[in-house]
Amino acid sequence: MLLLSAVILLAFAVVQWVISLAARDASIADRFWGLGFILVCVAGLRTVDPVTPHKVLLAGLVFLWGARLAIYITWRNWEKGEDYRYRAMRAHHGARFAWISFFTVFLLQGFLTWFIALPIQITLMAENAVPAESALVMAGTLVFGAGLFIEALGDWQLARFKANPENAGKVMDQGLWRYTRHPNYFGEAVVWWGLFLVALPAPNVGFTILSPIVMTLLLLKVSGVPLLEKRMAETRPAYQEYARKTPAFFPWRPRA
Repeated sequence: MLLLSAVILLAFAVVQWVISLAARDASIADRFWGLGFILVCVAGLRTVDPVTPHKVLLAGLVFLWGARLAIYITWRNWEKGEDYRYRAMRAHHGARFAWISFFTVFLLQGFLTWFIALPIQITLMAENAVPAESALVMAGTLVFGAGLFIEALGDWQLARFKANPENAGKVMDQGLWRYTRHPNYFGEAVVWWGLFLVALPAPNVGFTILSPIVMTLLLLKVSGVPLLEKRMAETRPAYQEYARKTPAFFPWRPRA
């Protein structure tokens, strides 16, 4: 199954890349991020035996997260053109960007999907059934639900804030954004820790703790918080004061 997932994600990366060339928009990778995990689950459920309630539950949670994220990002970016990150890459690399984007955007995203989905893949491959009502599975489901709620609520609050013309140029510091500068990223990290806990009772899943660790580090140190922090500091004069009093990632009360 690991090989099958790798082949599927490679083909998926090629399809995205071709679409991005035709549309001159590499940011479609963001829209397809969650769908890659759904493809892994669909492939797994169609090829493994037995298909148990535990496996169906785990795949269902991934589908819920991936579908929501894909729909939201597609709606948010509709008719807005290429994201500023990819525009900067395109301007920097010029004519070479087409091939560079294949390796540094789409192929890399495919590999990260495969790696981060290891707890899911190992669980789907398990021959021994795990009770879906076990304490660890139920706890993981609750953690997942909390993360998804935080992520979705943060996205909704930000979208509502941006929709008000009176907030143009202002910094979002209301709702969940009062307690963390990135509630959506924090919620995303919690989602993957929840999925890991749901998968953990299956055999040989323990080593895949690297999956939620890598996802958290990506959000906190690489492609999530740092890029957006830099962008906001450049475009929002009030952001420095907001950053001074509001925790960056883990929610906590604002500083005086």
